[in-house]
Amino acid sequence: MNTRARQDQLIRHLRRNGLTTIGTLAQTVGASRRTVLRDLSCLRDEGYLIHSEPGPGGGLQLDPQAARSGPRLSVSEVFALIVTVSAMQIARDVPFAELADSGLAKIEKNLPPDQLRDLRALLEGLHVGRLSPLQDLSDRGAMDPALLPCFETAFLDRQPLTFDYRDAKGRATRRLAEPQAMLILPPLWYLVGWDRERADFRHFRMDRIARPEIAPGPPFRRRRVPFEADVCPFMELTPRP
Repeated sequence: MNTRARQDQLIRHLRRNGLTTIGTLAQTVGASRRTVLRDLSCLRDEGYLIHSEPGPGGGLQLDPQAARSGPRLSVSEVFALIVTVSAMQIARDVPFAELADSGLAKIEKNLPPDQLRDLRALLEGLHVGRLSPLQDLSDRGAMDPALLPCFETAFLDRQPLTFDYRDAKGRATRRLAEPQAMLILPPLWYLVGWDRERADFRHFRMDRIARPEIAPGPPFRRRRVPFEADVCPFMELTPRP
């Protein structure tokens, strides 16, 4: 379940059941308590008034009379916009890329502190470079829309991802990887992960990934990814406040 779908389910549960607990919400959406707490923080930032009553008999309750103050972008939506704009900047053949980046900077300035912290963590794991002119793009496909929000949750919570993968020869496998970074080589995007079965780093083309899911288990540790010399961190390429 991606972040947006999970948060929608939390709101439905709060609306239908009245007073509830973090544990019940976590069980309902199949996520950790930490993830649910982050989701509730995001929902409050979006304008939902969620009361918290401590102590025995307490819990969480959605104020049915509280209207949302207005739409706000989620961390994954802002991240998607940033990586898209950065891909345009690297390609150098799309007009208005600088204007789009200026608009994104304004959005970032208005993010709540917890969302800004998560966004910066994602940007620290984002690297960019240039694709070899010899790269075959004939089989390039569409990216699974569930992949980016799934990557966000897995990367921030340090949870492994499991997904179907089709390699360059068309062979299909189910993979388990610890997402350590994202690499953009326009027009291709790669999930850079530590493959547990092979005990090594692998670059998975994101348009070849399908059915991504968060895998259960303890959080993994961050690893230093050995990128090529012509790849640089996004934060160094375009510093942000």
